[in-house]
Amino acid sequence: MSKPTASRSVSSFADLPELYAELIATPDFEASFGDPLPLTIMERGEEPAEYDMPEPIAAQAECGGIIASIFDLFTDTRLEALAPEVAWGMVNSLHFVAGKLERREDQLADNIRDMARRLEPGEVFMKELEDNQLECQSVAEQREAIEAMRDYAAAMYRTCSGRPWSPARGSRASQVTTASQISALDFLRVRAEKRRDRYDPQGPIVVVSGPQKWHDVRIIWNRLDQIRARIPRMMLVTTGQRLGVDVIAAAWAAQRGVHLVTYGIYGRGASAGFKRNREIAALMPVEAILCEGSGIQQALYELFNPQNGHRVPTHVFLASEQASDIPIKRRRRVIPA
Repeated sequence: MSKPTASRSVSSFADLPELYAELIATPDFEASFGDPLPLTIMERGEEPAEYDMPEPIAAQAECGGIIASIFDLFTDTRLEALAPEVAWGMVNSLHFVAGKLERREDQLADNIRDMARRLEPGEVFMKELEDNQLECQSVAEQREAIEAMRDYAAAMYRTCSGRPWSPARGSRASQVTTASQISALDFLRVRAEKRRDRYDPQGPIVVVSGPQKWHDVRIIWNRLDQIRARIPRMMLVTTGQRLGVDVIAAAWAAQRGVHLVTYGIYGRGASAGFKRNREIAALMPVEAILCEGSGIQQALYELFNPQNGHRVPTHVFLASEQASDIPIKRRRRVIPA
């Protein structure tokens, strides 16, 4: 006789968000809140004290609920078109706080390394070292919790808007998310410094580039799925645009849990885009997808297929090969199942 499964009754609709979050709560999310230090330092200069972390299930439910509520409130009203912009700002506020905590954590870690090199006898020095260590650990706990909340809110944003959440600048990396979106500036700096592993994802690089006006999602997703079947540890590099082909590829990376490096244009002048192309080619990609666009894509194709030197297998899609454009009015999801 099979053992009966435990069930939880729902007394009202108000209980549904909490129940849903409880059912889908991930171990990684809970780990970011679980097993905190016995003592923590809330702010610099304060004495260590005992504080509990928020309940992970409640944190997950509230973060998802905030984003979903914005879309529910604005749907079928004059504000519907603004829902993605407002919800993006909600996620970005968590991202901003996580960034501040990360910078503070790095500063404290540097202080600890300096003190460890000049280790001095005496109670005052040892007390200062211990306080720095506890504060650094406390800030790391706060950062991991805020990053977990940000990533869950970003996942809800993608579900409601049909496109992945991306920071306006910088990177989104954490121990919780299955797919990190790394800015090329962070990626190159950390690859040179070997400072933080989570900013230096490893794996064969596949490049995607195309115009900002491109409507055929499936032609790109299908080809990326084929490449990933052959290269399961692939890392995706895009040219960092916020519309069109790059956004379609970013949505695929978020859905499939593939690391993404957004390689935007850094610098001014007409040559900045072509300089970016040369830097992408220097990453030695193993495969590429190029969609018909401007001279930027043409220049990339020539770099990937030189007469002599390193050749990159390149899949080229012409604009005329796209499936018919389907009107998207009132359509909430734009990514394929």
